[in-house]
Amino acid sequence: MFCSSTEEVKTGSDISKCGQTWRPSPVDGSGLNETTSYGPLSASSDSSRQSLDEGSTSSSHGPTQARMASGQFHRSLTLGRTNPSLFASTSDSSSFRSRGGTPRLGRTPGSAGAAGSHPARTPLTDHTATSGSSVTATSVASVIVAVVEGRGLARGEIGMASLNLKCPELVLSQFADTGTYAKVITKIHILVPLEILMPDTASEKGKGTKLFNLITENFPGVAFTAIQRKYFNERKGLEYIQQLCAPEFGTVLMEVQAKYYCLAAAAALLKYLEFIQNSVYAAKSLKVTFKGSEQTAMIDSASATNLELVVNNRDHRSEHTLLGVLNHTKTPGGARRLRSNILEPLFDVNTINIRLDAVQELLQDEELFFGLKNAIGHFLDIDQLLSVLVQIPKQETVQVAETKITHVIQLKHTLDMVPRLRMVLKNCNTALLKAYSTSLEDTRFDLILEQIKTVINDDTTYLKGSLNMRTQKCYAVRPNINEFLDIARRAYTEIVDDIAGLVNQMGEKYGLPMRTSFSTARGFFIQMKLEGVVLPEGNLPSEFIKVTKHKNNYGFTTADLMKMNDRCDEALREIFHMSYVVICQLLSTIHEHIHCLYKLSDAVSMLDMLLSLANACTISDYVRPEFTDTLAIKQGRHPILERIAGQQPVSNNSYISEGSNFVIITGPNMSGKSTYLKQVAMCQIMAQIGSFVPAEYASFRVADQIFTRIGVDDDFETNCSTFMLEMKEISYIIHNVSDRSLIIIDELGRGTSAEEGIGICHSVCEFLLSLKAFTLFATHFLELCQLESLYPNVENQHMEVQHTRSGDTSAESVVYTYLLNRGCSEERHYGLRAAEMTALPSGLIQEAKIIASNVSQQLLAKHHSDPETQRQRAVHHLATRLLQAARNSRLDPDSLRTYLKGLRKQYEAELQAVWQPASVDTEEE
Repeated sequence: MFCSSTEEVKTGSDISKCGQTWRPSPVDGSGLNETTSYGPLSASSDSSRQSLDEGSTSSSHGPTQARMASGQFHRSLTLGRTNPSLFASTSDSSSFRSRGGTPRLGRTPGSAGAAGSHPARTPLTDHTATSGSSVTATSVASVIVAVVEGRGLARGEIGMASLNLKCPELVLSQFADTGTYAKVITKIHILVPLEILMPDTASEKGKGTKLFNLITENFPGVAFTAIQRKYFNERKGLEYIQQLCAPEFGTVLMEVQAKYYCLAAAAALLKYLEFIQNSVYAAKSLKVTFKGSEQTAMIDSASATNLELVVNNRDHRSEHTLLGVLNHTKTPGGARRLRSNILEPLFDVNTINIRLDAVQELLQDEELFFGLKNAIGHFLDIDQLLSVLVQIPKQETVQVAETKITHVIQLKHTLDMVPRLRMVLKNCNTALLKAYSTSLEDTRFDLILEQIKTVINDDTTYLKGSLNMRTQKCYAVRPNINEFLDIARRAYTEIVDDIAGLVNQMGEKYGLPMRTSFSTARGFFIQMKLEGVVLPEGNLPSEFIKVTKHKNNYGFTTADLMKMNDRCDEALREIFHMSYVVICQLLSTIHEHIHCLYKLSDAVSMLDMLLSLANACTISDYVRPEFTDTLAIKQGRHPILERIAGQQPVSNNSYISEGSNFVIITGPNMSGKSTYLKQVAMCQIMAQIGSFVPAEYASFRVADQIFTRIGVDDDFETNCSTFMLEMKEISYIIHNVSDRSLIIIDELGRGTSAEEGIGICHSVCEFLLSLKAFTLFATHFLELCQLESLYPNVENQHMEVQHTRSGDTSAESVVYTYLLNRGCSEERHYGLRAAEMTALPSGLIQEAKIIASNVSQQLLAKHHSDPETQRQRAVHHLATRLLQAARNSRLDPDSLRTYLKGLRKQYEAELQAVWQPASVDTEEE
């Protein structure tokens, strides 16, 4: 809790009375069973509804049995002990993945030798487990997820429940998934879980279900725990939510009461959380939300990795990611919200535009921007504060007492910030900022603060530094509330004065520049800096013990000082114990109002994210995007490349519409195809989270899914060759794509022979051409350019290069312009040109050129499409542009007339171009 840095100490009389975070008080001390913490459980009244599935035992658990089982569960749950009844039998209970990637079965926490395998985890514990997710979190994993799948006819129906140990929000999801379980895997990747819970029946004696096997393959570094199927009880889950859900979020009950699978997952998760934590959640204290899969766009984990949305592929610590570009947040909650939005962009255009309005107001109102920035920067992590506020510890210790005092100080500090935030938002104009301004007018903020101030000193606040916070906690409670507390504090002050006096005496006795310092690990000790001072006989006096030296700085203590430290700690324990009693009484009075902090957490995290998005616009020249049925970007730039020092990326135009929804991009190696593809996808994501984008103008069609197929590496973990990996990824796209998707394919079929590669590419292209999805397809197979003559909605584009010849050596070199132009690439054998830039022998390259030229002459022939096909293409283009103008045009009548005349001229020019080459060919014949 304290930092380890040392601090210079003033005497006890000079110590200012100042403070830090908390949890609600226990009802009656330590031992709580389910009936005392949640109230009596009632049976579900819906007796006509069938149970979760045929194999469920939920119907056999009446309310009495549930209470009995729960009572036994809680009685056996003491610190350092676990209850094996929650888990499956030892042979298949708690499964963990070994480093080699094969599942190995762990021992149950209740079995011998496993006592330390599941320590009591509280939100203050630093978790050492790391996630195996490709989208790793910026902070330590702290989410526990329960997953259950229906059986029989309900197979494919998934229920999920997740709870972050640092944020008291229970998130429920239920959805139908495909045979690839893409939605489940994506959602788990986004959560970055510490642990995944599944029914023991999913891993039946080593023969796991398909879902179980997929999860263990995709998350090899995440702990997996098998829970007895009977704990996945939907009726018990509904009862839990009725008892634990805060009144503000009561409407969620209407959403989930028929969602049996997510309720079953919630029941197992909440039971397990009681089991692993040394505390329970207080009644009516949790935020419970239901998230369907239709509210956000889906980006699968492979695409998030390929696009480097939150993690840089070369260096995981690097900030050269989309998150790094946009993240200027001041609070942990704001950073979490931004990351979550990047991985799950919005799908609703109205919501996106409301956000864009707010970002625009922040950019236009400088006073609002800087006022909000200053106000937000002083807030602590409200989610983590809430998490401990709504938990009831099962044991009372000095650490619990000290932590509780710290949390009350943090709560006071947080509530002190609210009036300032209110004042800043007072005159805002946009709907979103007004809504948050209104939510901050809640009188409960002032009510809680007034009640806290009746017990806590006005000048108590959250400070950095271990001694500062120790002092704040010591003097947090007002004087004259508890007589014994005042006596203990006087004793503490006298001891601190005595310590300072002892150190001064030592300094005078030996003539050395000593001062009193403090650290969490050592308590009070003596520090001395030797500058121009010579030690007698070159050594410290013998009574100085536990000496540490760093350069010219000495740290040490004495036997007397150690005894005084012990007395000091004793006095502190008394102070914390008596302060804890007073604070528990305070918390019991304010607990009914504490749920308003959920509002505050939501407001602060969203305002912080909006500020961050606005801040990104001030660094680079971004523009507000529009939402139509066309993707049109004028002079778009790559957002990450733009931030890398010393590089100003080349800007390019992009245009994809319903009439031209399949773009084939060709060009030499290193000409910029991959960078351009990623640029378009990133701009799409930025627009859908409510951010401005790096361009002069930008219009987007909202995408429900974003797919990418980038990279040609082997995957050793899953024993996949380059080609097999390509086929798996393209299969995933084909099975999940919709008409509203954005598809980015960078190289396909390169892992096999040219004939097979072209064949696969051609068939994949023809499948995607039958859809209305927007597709960008980069390839080296120039044969695919012929699709433009077969399909009117295909457009060929290429990355332009220039050839220069040096006057001295007549050697030809290639200049990459990184500019995108219409048409197919005219470059041939550019792979050999790239080879020339390496150290390969020139003779070898010359022979390769001769062979390649001979093969090309045999394989490549000119393909002219017939005039009728080209005429139909021109008509198709005209029709789609007219339709687009009718849907989206906001031009005045004169401008519209000019635009339509331009369309007619373009159409006539295309028709003329069709017939002219045909007549030339006839004359030649």
